[in-house]
Amino acid sequence: MRLQLSHKTTYRYDRPLRSVVQSHRLTPANSAGQTIVSWNVFVENAFMGTPFVDGAGDTVTTMTKRGPVSELLIEVTGTIDTRDTTGVLKGHKESVPPMAYLRSSSATEADVALTELAREVAAKGKSGLGQAHLLSRAISDAIVYRPGVTAEHTTAAEALSLGEGVCQDHAHALIAAALVVEMPARYVSGYLFSDAEGQAHEASHAWAEIWIDGLGWVGFDAANRCCPDERYIRLGSGYDAVDAAPIRGIGEGLAAELMDVSVAVQSVQQ
Repeated sequence: MRLQLSHKTTYRYDRPLRSVVQSHRLTPANSAGQTIVSWNVFVENAFMGTPFVDGAGDTVTTMTKRGPVSELLIEVTGTIDTRDTTGVLKGHKESVPPMAYLRSSSATEADVALTELAREVAAKGKSGLGQAHLLSRAISDAIVYRPGVTAEHTTAAEALSLGEGVCQDHAHALIAAALVVEMPARYVSGYLFSDAEGQAHEASHAWAEIWIDGLGWVGFDAANRCCPDERYIRLGSGYDAVDAAPIRGIGEGLAAELMDVSVAVQSVQQ
C-alpha cells in the first residue's frame, strides 16, 4: 500500500523565546514493512542538524531555531510504501539488545492489578507468541478505547483502573503486563491509515512491540485488537510515550506553550 502523510505541529508561546532546540524522530526507517518514497521535515528559518541513527535504529535529527520565537511550525510530508509482515519487524537494523527493554518506566510500572492480569494469562500455559497474543487480548478487554478520559501523563496502572483510555494507554498497559512475565517490550510511535467506517482512532498512533524468541520484535495494537499491517507507518520506539515521542525539546525563556497537531494519512495509487 502506498500511503501519503501530512503532519503539522504548531507551538505558540505567550512570550517570545530566545531559542528553541528540539530532537525530532519524524523520519521512518526503511524495513521489510515500509520503504520511503519521499520524505521531508521542514521548519522555516531553523537549522537542521545532520540526521543520525540511534541504537534502536531510529532516525534522529536536532533542530535549532533562534529567537525571538513566538510560533514554531513543524511540517512533515511524505510518501511511503508499506507491506503486511503480520506484525513482525523485519529488516530493521538496531544495536540495542532486546534484554535492555526488560525495565519499566514510571508510565509502565505494573501495580497489583496489572501483575494479577499478567499472571492470569501466564497461568494459561501459553508461551512466546501465544502468550503475547493473550496479553494483548486481555488489555483490549480491560481497557475500552475512549478518547478524552486520560491525559498525557496517565500511567498504565491508572488506565487499567479507569478501564478506559486511548492507544497510548493500551500500549503502556501491554508493556507493563509483558514485563511482569519477563518478556521484553517497548513503545512504538507512528501513524495509522484508517479506511473503515466509523473508526474513531486518530491518524497519529501508538502500539507496543514484544520480543519473541525465534521471531524478533512483534507489534501488537491492543487498541485495535490486531497486529500492525500495511496500514501502519512506524516512526520510532522507546520505553514509553515520552521516550518514543516524535518531538522532544526545550525553549530558552519563560513562556506558556500551546501546541496544536494535525495529522492526515491517505492511501494513494502506486
